[in-house]
Amino acid sequence: MNHFPEYLRVPASELGRGTEVRVMVKPDAEAIGQAMAEDMFEEIQRARKEDRNATLIVPVGPVEGFPILAERLRREKISTRDLMLINMDEYLTADGGWIPLLHPLSFRAFMERSFYSLLEPRLAPREENRVFPDPIHPGRLQELIAARGGVDACFGGIGINGHVAFNEPPEPGEKITDSEFARLPTRTLTLSRETRTINSVTVGGDIALIPERAVTVGMMEILASRRLRLYCNRPWQSGVVRRALHGPVSAACPASFMRHHPDARLAIAEFVAAPPRIGLR
Repeated sequence: MNHFPEYLRVPASELGRGTEVRVMVKPDAEAIGQAMAEDMFEEIQRARKEDRNATLIVPVGPVEGFPILAERLRREKISTRDLMLINMDEYLTADGGWIPLLHPLSFRAFMERSFYSLLEPRLAPREENRVFPDPIHPGRLQELIAARGGVDACFGGIGINGHVAFNEPPEPGEKITDSEFARLPTRTLTLSRETRTINSVTVGGDIALIPERAVTVGMMEILASRRLRLYCNRPWQSGVVRRALHGPVSAACPASFMRHHPDARLAIAEFVAAPPRIGLR
């Protein structure tokens, strides 16, 4: 008797086969960070060659690529003054605002210390181009993206429950169709218990320390990007990657919608590509 879905048995060599998603397997987490940095650099240079400025949606997680990208931009003295980086999400306080910059979990503070502060100031993105979704006026992000002519590429990871950004799967009893979910815009929401649990590794495993609310770029903005680039570098992603690539395309696993994107690529570490070990040992 097979107690588990067939997609969990897909071997590394078969990942992505039968889909339009291009799967790249890298040796380790360090190589994933390097790949992400190279891909972001490529988008910046592509736009420069077309005599325009790139607009990118970026995550905080994976995180390893930002210092690598900053070092290359600094070394080659490339100006990113008019580059726009739209971060996917941020935790919120109980009253609905961004958590403070001094909070240890602030994504805004992470971007400052791990990317912006590493660039030569005169060549770094302008303050107004360092964008986070506004929890008070989330719809303004769509206006900003439209004014920029759309998003060149969206970079991100895949959460334990298949989320991309903080687009959490519907909770039991929540009525929403797959097509409605794919059209969800930037918004505030309550984080799932699964997300808060896995994110609690950043606070020693104490879920009570993870904020309950967040603001996130929507599936609508993510799927409307010209290119979609996802990266997985955690051992626990072996199963969810297979579900996203070879399980049903549905809101129950938001990352599965990448299979409907015209230009989607997934880079994963070898230990993620390896089939998950199932059973008690």
